[in-house]
Amino acid sequence: MNTRMRAFALAVPLALTVLTGCGMTDDKSDGIPFAGTSTSLDAADTMEKVSSGIYDLVGVKGKTSENSPGVMDCSGKDTNTYFRIFHPWAFTPASASDLDKAMERLRAELPKHGWKIVEYGPNTSKNKNVTLTADNDKKKVSAKVTNMAKNDPPKLSLFLLSGCYKVPHGKEVERF
Repeated sequence: MNTRMRAFALAVPLALTVLTGCGMTDDKSDGIPFAGTSTSLDAADTMEKVSSGIYDLVGVKGKTSENSPGVMDCSGKDTNTYFRIFHPWAFTPASASDLDKAMERLRAELPKHGWKIVEYGPNTSKNKNVTLTADNDKKKVSAKVTNMAKNDPPKLSLFLLSGCYKVPHGKEVERF
């Protein structure tokens, strides 16, 4: 378990670097779009719905991890007023032979559902895992999907990240 936590701790900053540099931008100078006004809990519920929509597009049988969304700061903004939601999770197909099929299905189906694929191909890891990065400008969410075929068991690793939300007047950012 300790190894998994260290791997997650290393993966989050990398994913954030990749995802914040994507095309999911408004006219903001920091490149992070404004996602609207919301409480942290409502924004997390919205992110779970976005993740569920991606799961529905996978199109093969399997199971998902039970990770919940979390809250993080918006770089350069007031941490009491602005926040982002991240949601890491994994999909393990019932059959390892379905892993590539799931990835290709996402590559084909995401654009049909408002996502723009901004990057696709092998990453710089030792295993050269195929990675897909997609932005949904309407939902102000970016997703990074990595085909981890050499893991035991093979799986898709998914990391979703929202734009910056602002809490409603009189509310505070809840951290979880």
